[in-house]
Amino acid sequence: MNVAASDKISLDRTIKDARLEECKTVKYDLAKLPKASVVIIFTDEAWTPLLRTVHSVINRSPPELLKEIVLLDDFSQREELKEKLDQYIKRFDGKVRMIRKKERHGLIRAKLAGAKEAKGDVVVFLDSHCEANEGWLEPLVQRIHEKKSAVVCPIIDYINAENLAYSGDGHVSSVGGFWWSLHFRWDPIPAKERERRKTDIEPVNSPTMAGGLLAADRQYFLDVGGYDPGMDIWGGENLEISFRVWMCGGSIEFIPCSHVGHIFRPGGNKDVHGTNSKRLAEVWMDEYKRLYYLHRQDLRNKNVGNLTERHNLRKKLKCKSFKWYLDNVIPYKFIPDEDVLGFGPLKNNKTGFCLDTLQRDEKSTIRLGVFACQGGGSSAQLFSLTKDNQLRREMTCAEVRASDSEKTGAVYLSECSGSSNKWEFTDEKLMKNRDTGLCLDANELSGGDNLVAHTCDASKETQHWHFVKTSL
Repeated sequence: MNVAASDKISLDRTIKDARLEECKTVKYDLAKLPKASVVIIFTDEAWTPLLRTVHSVINRSPPELLKEIVLLDDFSQREELKEKLDQYIKRFDGKVRMIRKKERHGLIRAKLAGAKEAKGDVVVFLDSHCEANEGWLEPLVQRIHEKKSAVVCPIIDYINAENLAYSGDGHVSSVGGFWWSLHFRWDPIPAKERERRKTDIEPVNSPTMAGGLLAADRQYFLDVGGYDPGMDIWGGENLEISFRVWMCGGSIEFIPCSHVGHIFRPGGNKDVHGTNSKRLAEVWMDEYKRLYYLHRQDLRNKNVGNLTERHNLRKKLKCKSFKWYLDNVIPYKFIPDEDVLGFGPLKNNKTGFCLDTLQRDEKSTIRLGVFACQGGGSSAQLFSLTKDNQLRREMTCAEVRASDSEKTGAVYLSECSGSSNKWEFTDEKLMKNRDTGLCLDANELSGGDNLVAHTCDASKETQHWHFVKTSL
């Protein structure tokens, strides 16, 4: 992050009010609402982003609702964050409390410690490089007051890491989802949820939460299992708490009238901790963990510590199954090996090559290729042929874009929609695209080449394909 730019900007700067107009007229009965502890974990955070987080919370929270800010120092080494910071926070007349850890806990365990130390009825977690927006706290606390088992998230606005420009749009257009590899993804708000909400400012039910900015009834948060203390540093904990809260009777909700800006550091949000996601898969995903291991075969035999306590928690809370979660919370999630005509690597009979994404980023439209079939099934080679005739991956479908002559076509993976991605697996083992009438053909291709479709010819063995049985 550009610390020099941050140092030039006031700790009390004005930012744009990112809320919808309707949010600004909502009245709250502050006397009836529970008080909140805002917990901010930091480790060697730069001085001004940390203090701007604190100032924004103090400046934009009703004093009646803000019990305290808990600054939890997870074993920082920077000198200015020690005595100098202790002196600085004295100006807040006891509203800001410092807790210092004598050894590094990692973000997940530090947050758990912060929740246990907090004195408010509601605990709110913010990162140490945020800015609370106008009226951010009231709607969070109001919703928890209405529903104790709601774990609520503010809308996260974007603060540019280079120049600290604040940008936010009041509208909520996405909910949290997940990849089977257990990384977070954004999905459009499903139609059923859009219909359920009568106004734009009502809470949005979300299958998962994006990150670490959340608020919950403190006792409920601890009773439902807080964070998994066996998880290390950070990564995957947002999905773990999401699955757990939904399966154990609560809900994850986005609150449109609550906005918090967050400095996004480029490249800093990749989950590199397979340990965390494996713990989550083993405790919460039941038989569906098979789909996680398709992506993380390297972790199948990895020891991720003792899971007894988390299994016992699930039993004690009488939580529902992961199948219940898939059916009821995220029913639109594609399950690649259930209720399909074929699943596994799609292998060419003549060349022995398999259809392959060639490790291209599937978040955008990509060309499909072929590569030597990987024993044990590389996740880049797993495809499903669905009952509605789509040849697809987890989020994208294969389609053919024909050349002008219409005798050949390039094969792409793109968003699943329309007729261009309907396929027929013929009795002659041809994979035929219905829209163009062309068939997948591995003729004269080498490993790593882009796949093409040609005029169908059942006598050409390079057009014969089969699904390789995959044991999960």
